[in-house]
Amino acid sequence: MFTTAWTASPQSPSTGFTPNWSQEGFWRQSLRQVVRLSAGGVRVRIRLSNAYGTSPLRIAGATLARTAACVGAGAAVLAEPVRLAFDGAASVEIPARGESVGDAAEFAVAAGESVTVTLHLDAVTGPATFHAQAFATSYRGAGDLLADTGGAGFDEVSESWYFLTAVDVSAGRTDGVALFGDSITDGFGSTPGANRRWSDALAARTGRPVLNAGIGGNLLLNDSAWYGEKGVHRLERDVLSLAGVDTLVVLLGLNDIGFSEGAAEPTYRPAPLVEAGELVAGHRELIRQARRRGLRVVGATLLPFAGSDHWGERAAKVSHEFNEWVRRSGEYDAVVDLHRALADPVAPDALRGVYDFGDHLHPNDAGYQVMAEAVGVVL
Repeated sequence: MFTTAWTASPQSPSTGFTPNWSQEGFWRQSLRQVVRLSAGGVRVRIRLSNAYGTSPLRIAGATLARTAACVGAGAAVLAEPVRLAFDGAASVEIPARGESVGDAAEFAVAAGESVTVTLHLDAVTGPATFHAQAFATSYRGAGDLLADTGGAGFDEVSESWYFLTAVDVSAGRTDGVALFGDSITDGFGSTPGANRRWSDALAARTGRPVLNAGIGGNLLLNDSAWYGEKGVHRLERDVLSLAGVDTLVVLLGLNDIGFSEGAAEPTYRPAPLVEAGELVAGHRELIRQARRRGLRVVGATLLPFAGSDHWGERAAKVSHEFNEWVRRSGEYDAVVDLHRALADPVAPDALRGVYDFGDHLHPNDAGYQVMAEAVGVVL
């Protein structure tokens, strides 16, 4: 019996927030990616996605290894990588819009341990299904580097994940927690490479598998080329299909009301004017979907954001109305008031300075720790 120990929600190829390889794709290259697991086990399997591919994706080979955690290690791994298989074969072809779940490999891991997955892509992939904001380094090098241990051949870096959407372990646990949201859940503002997202902090605090289903810029009610499919559509794929999840925490809607307030945002224009009732209807749909699958659903109030580029008179009004619904409606199984937990005591519509990454919208490492502590109380 498997439990999902790590996940990244897939996105369509795009320019994204930082330079990435999604639009150019890969050819005759190896791709090495490092992920941190929130559960341990004695067997491991990976999930690969071609959700946004328009042609079959060939994976010529894949390996799994223990990450070399020392400073400056780069793409190095601690020992010879273990070869992975797909239905008993060393390679796999994933159809356009499809996914592949690899065979389980004998590989003992502990909760909190990082593992390195390497893919050899010997044929032209075309634009790559990816996750834009990894806040971790991925590596690319020419040729077949599946067995490479030192990492010297990986001479290009990116801060996105590609094709890899989940790692499952043989934990047999059914107490996983999935966090569903936007860039705040994704970890924007946390220290890159340090695993300081609030999902990381919550896993450490609770000892439970915690899965991050955030996408930077994501909206509850509308699709975006950069920011992923709307939340009410992607919940099934990005959360409900995962193994061993029994609790969903929802923190989503700030972009729906905030994108219309900022300066020209070429990646999402025109931005509709969303009312609180529309956000409520979207959240009710998430609750319905999750409960049909037997999940406990926790609702979070939107964080304070006064002074940010999402702030304005209209956004303030809608956020206040929506947060009051979360607090008082009783429609969620439990509520965590993140607005109050992170608010400035003097100016409660603003993030407290010690928790502010600097844009008045995203928390820093300390803010994410507070979020994890607040959520941990209601789990």
